[in-house]
Amino acid sequence: MPRHYRAERAESADESVRWVVVDESFELHAAACLFLNGREWNTGRTYAPRVALYLSWCKEFGVEWTEPSMAQLLAFQRWLVEEPMAPRSRRPGAERRYRGKETANQITGTLTDFLRWCSLAGLGVPATVVVLLVEPRFLSIAPKGMDPGEEGQHLQIQGRRLKFKVAVPGYEWLTDEEILQILAATTRARDRFLVGLLAVTGMRIGEALGLRREDMHFLPNSRSLGCRVEGPHVHVRRRVNSNGAFAKSVEPRWIPVEEDTVGLYTEYRYEREEVAEAAGSDMVFVNLFRAPLGAAMRYDNAYELFKRLAERAGFRARPHMLRHSAITRWRREGVSPDVRQDLAGHKSPSSQARYSHASDQEKRDAVELVAERRRQRKRG
Repeated sequence: MPRHYRAERAESADESVRWVVVDESFELHAAACLFLNGREWNTGRTYAPRVALYLSWCKEFGVEWTEPSMAQLLAFQRWLVEEPMAPRSRRPGAERRYRGKETANQITGTLTDFLRWCSLAGLGVPATVVVLLVEPRFLSIAPKGMDPGEEGQHLQIQGRRLKFKVAVPGYEWLTDEEILQILAATTRARDRFLVGLLAVTGMRIGEALGLRREDMHFLPNSRSLGCRVEGPHVHVRRRVNSNGAFAKSVEPRWIPVEEDTVGLYTEYRYEREEVAEAAGSDMVFVNLFRAPLGAAMRYDNAYELFKRLAERAGFRARPHMLRHSAITRWRREGVSPDVRQDLAGHKSPSSQARYSHASDQEKRDAVELVAERRRQRKRG
């Protein structure tokens, strides 16, 4: 199918970068751009191609994007899994690739958000379309801090209708050995500190890139900084940042760190002091090796870094995998669910469910435990 619309990176005069959707003449799609505006860089990077794909499909098949019927929405959903994707190679006989149902669900999820947002913003999407896309559902567990109401009336949410039934997979994560390999693949102190910090604290990449130097309380006692938390730790706060970094959690939190992390930060500070342009920035992670020197690191810088580290290490590695690894490690070490939830900045206890990765040893121990109990029953 021709791509009538596509996602593009747009750089403003202030050097901020955001994602937009353009047509074949590079004209901006106004509603799509408004939907993407203000979202964190990585979210825009994910959402923009999905919105562009839907708009391209509508133009190709003569569907008014603001008023699709249920039959047309279902046709789009089927098309996502039945239509082959563009081959990675242009050579004749290149293998045809298809989207899985989980990928289709991610696309229709973004589509649902897009059309709902356009309806609320008065951009031509009638409320009748939103009714087609969502249906009332009830939460089994109230998120932390939420008042469920006397009769549980606040537990009702709007669930998506346009969704394939698929098995829920676990999150990707890295073993302790793989994290050490990623650390060994770094060649600069700043990058080593970023990897080490994410691995220990379980922070999201947006939270790390939004850190200020005032958030780094790495002294044994921080009372001189006006903080009563004992021991080395880092504060995570939601702010408006020039690099677009965004802390997903509304509530601020603090996370303890280890002595090794403090050591990595010290090494990074020595490296940073060699770049005069970095002295005036309060951001923790700044550009030291490319222009503009001293400017806050952006999402695209961080993802390019992890792409290089993964190539050197020889396996897939992304920033969010370090978060999953930290939460998985806390679970295995017996950290209580409430503490894990607070450290991770999760609203709901149910968010922890997908981090229950079973290790080879845990599975072996489970089998041997059952076998031993069976032997005991036979002897009894």
